[in-house]
Parts: sequence; C-alpha cells; structure tokens
Amino acid sequence: MSSPTFSSPTLYIVTGPTGVGKTAYTIELAQRWQAPIISADSRQFYREMRIGTAYPTEEELSAAQHFFVGMLSIHDYYNVYMYEQDVLKLLKELFQKYPVVIMTGGSPQFLDAVCHGVDEMPDPDPSTRQFVINLFQNNGVEALHAQLRLLDPGYAAIVNPNDSKRMMRALEVSLQTGKPYSEHLHKKQVTRDFNIEKYYLNRPREELFDRINRRVDKMMADGLLEEARSLQPYRHLNPLNTVGYKELFDYFDGKCTLEQAVTDIKTHTRRYAKRQITWFKREYEEKVVK
Repeated sequence: MSSPTFSSPTLYIVTGPTGVGKTAYTIELAQRWQAPIISADSRQFYREMRIGTAYPTEEELSAAQHFFVGMLSIHDYYNVYMYEQDVLKLLKELFQKYPVVIMTGGSPQFLDAVCHGVDEMPDPDPSTRQFVINLFQNNGVEALHAQLRLLDPGYAAIVNPNDSKRMMRALEVSLQTGKPYSEHLHKKQVTRDFNIEKYYLNRPREELFDRINRRVDKMMADGLLEEARSLQPYRHLNPLNTVGYKELFDYFDGKCTLEQAVTDIKTHTRRYAKRQITWFKREYEEKVVK
C-alpha cells in the first residue's frame, strides 16, 4: 500500500464481503495516510450489537479516528437518507483538515447513498401498506421476494430473501411510486464536490468462507449467545433483523438446536457475502488481499 498524493479532496472507499478483512486493511491505510475512517457498516452503527457485528475492538478504535461506529441505540430510528445527509455534512468538515477520508464497510445501500445520493423515501398510503402486509401474512416471505423480483429484479438479487422488513419497504415504495425501489436509492445525476475512489477487497472463495466460519466460532467464544439473549426482548426492532441474531432467536424459541443455529449463521453469512460481491462487481475495482 503506497502513499499516493491526493491533489483534491478524495473519499477513498474500501468495501468488500463480510469477513474479508476490511478493518485491519483500512486501519493500516489510515495510519499510513493520517486519515480518518467513516464506517459504512449499518450494523455497527448500533452500540448494543458489538459481538455479532464484528464491532471494532477498543484497540482498533484507538488506532485510527473512527466515525459512525456505535453512534446509535437499537431504539433509534435511522435510515439511508439520514446517513447520506450526515456523512456529507461530516465530509465537508473533514476535508478542511484532511486531503483523503477513508470509508469502509459492507452495506451496499449506504455506500451507494454517499456516492450517488438517495431520494427521500415517500410514506406509503394505507392501502398500499395493507396490501403488502396481507401479501406477507397470507403467503409468507417467499411471496414478497417473488413480487419484488417482478417490480425490482436488481434489488431482489441483493436483498436477503428472508429479510421481510426490507422487502416489504421496497415493495411499498415500488408500488407507491411506480418506479423500482433501487432507483430511489441510486440517483444517476447527483455530483459530489470531491473525488471518489472505489475498491472492494476479495479473497479466494474457499479462503473467504473459511474466515467467515472461523469468525462465527470466535463470536460464539466471545459471548454472542449471551449478547443475543440480552437483546431478545427487542427482537422486533429492525437492527436485530439480521444474521447472527435471528438464528439464535430461533434457538431460544426452541425451533432448532444451538449447533444448528451456529451452522445457520455460517451458512447465511456466506450467502450474504456472495450477494455483496455481486453488488460490488458493478462499479468497484477488485483488490485481492493475502
């Protein structure tokens, strides 16, 4: 990793699939360039979700200046539009002191929001919302995904097919506006007054999956089961509708064994990593790390 000269303000994005090693890579960059780091990992926004989100350690947080890590509670409302506005405001301040700011994380919608902008999402009318609710209640999550494939195949390809809340929101917006939800996330004409360089880290598939499996084992050893149990009363909140917690909630409900829950976390995390890579390949330059 050489030290390039940035002649104008530059947002240097380092993304990649979960478990690839983004944290260590970007901290090394930040120290080399004396640059701050902005997180684009939407799960790490929440201070209560530390173990299950691979939240940076205190040592890692002290190794470089971090923003958007643990700044919210799971009880706070936050969305991608708010993130875009908050990051743009922060960048305006940071670029007065730093020629380059590093952004890292694996949440594609939040990265796209900063690069391309988002529309403020319309609130659905009651009839549209009820239609989507009825679709889910009567036909299940598979029906949501099938409908989303018809209305917005691009978003359907990258959303977790078990994430009913995000799919319901995408359907509400698509039905309400007559345009795919992804078009509201990805405005084509927006311009930024800073340069953006975009890269995604990758590893050979077998190595990446092995890292994911070992990371899940470490999370369990570090106390993920106890963390999930403490958060179970709040499982209805959107931040907890995510891999690593949902599977353990199923275990608490008696739907599976603990061994099966851990296996499911590994499986679902690997699947999510594959969807992330599909998204990043669209416009990010690959960097294979060793």
